[in-house]
Amino acid sequence: MSRFFNMIPGTDACCILLYGDIGEYDDNVRSGDIARELLEAEALTGKVDVRINSNGGEVYSGIAIFNALKNSKADITIYVDGIAASMASVIALCGKPVRMSRYARLMLHSVQGGCYGNKDEMKDCIREIEALEDTLCEMYATRMGKDKEEIRAMYFDGKDHWLRADEALALGLIDGIYDADPVPEDSTPEQVFQIFNNRLHKPQNENSMNLDELKRRPRFKNCATDDDFLREIGLLETEAGRVPALDAEVTRLKGELKVFQDKADADDAAARKKLLDDAEQDGRIDAATRPIYENLLAKDRENGEKALEKLFPKRSVMTDLRVNPTGESPWNKRMSEIKDKLNHK
Repeated sequence: MSRFFNMIPGTDACCILLYGDIGEYDDNVRSGDIARELLEAEALTGKVDVRINSNGGEVYSGIAIFNALKNSKADITIYVDGIAASMASVIALCGKPVRMSRYARLMLHSVQGGCYGNKDEMKDCIREIEALEDTLCEMYATRMGKDKEEIRAMYFDGKDHWLRADEALALGLIDGIYDADPVPEDSTPEQVFQIFNNRLHKPQNENSMNLDELKRRPRFKNCATDDDFLREIGLLETEAGRVPALDAEVTRLKGELKVFQDKADADDAAARKKLLDDAEQDGRIDAATRPIYENLLAKDRENGEKALEKLFPKRSVMTDLRVNPTGESPWNKRMSEIKDKLNHK
């Protein structure tokens, strides 16, 4: 299964960590891994953040990493988080924008090495060290805008030259300073290195999970490789991108539903009013009892209608006494009948 040893894929930018010693053995920062992961990062986002916390290491591996970064087409920003010492300081000056934590340190010094053999072999070793120093002087001089011999005299004198962020900025070694979690002002370079290295390995939060935990999620249970996980994550991002459109559609449908609901409520209110008006007109209810049945109809339409149906209409005396425009009123008719009977006696 392919693995990213130094790269952390992200949405907007990938992060490549140069945390640890530089070299081609053990768990060091290896030039082959960095070059491969840099190409992967270019393909993923095109923007790469390179973060450094390293005491240095092998010169040739460092030069390979330097050239990989310098010649990359990606939008690269270098961040010195803790220590960029020896060869790591050279990598930081690869021609890309470099920012340094105000608590970090840069260190420049002469090339160190050793050999075992006869005097000719030792002379060859010395010549190789001098040639490497000449190359490194040229790299520093190009960045700082100084003469190569001036750099040799300043920093390749057999001593370690430690620089704070403000000093590095003044010398033109970096382009800016960024804030970071503070470290004690009296921290030694080794302590600064350990502080930032420990932050790398410390879980960022209690909810962080590894791949085994992720596999227990139904969505990822069939993922066997990093590519499988990245593919599923990509699908999730695509699905998440549809959410705004779905939200808009839901809002539109809710609006239409409200129109229909408002009309249905208005029709229902009109129907209840007619039932109450009819009941009040025929005497089943009056103004005092109307609110009771109004509440009943609102809460339980079916039982409210049944309750109204069981009430008996109350005919008023005036209804019987009302004069019919087209004929004789019942009262007058009855009085006429009585008079007729009396007259015939």
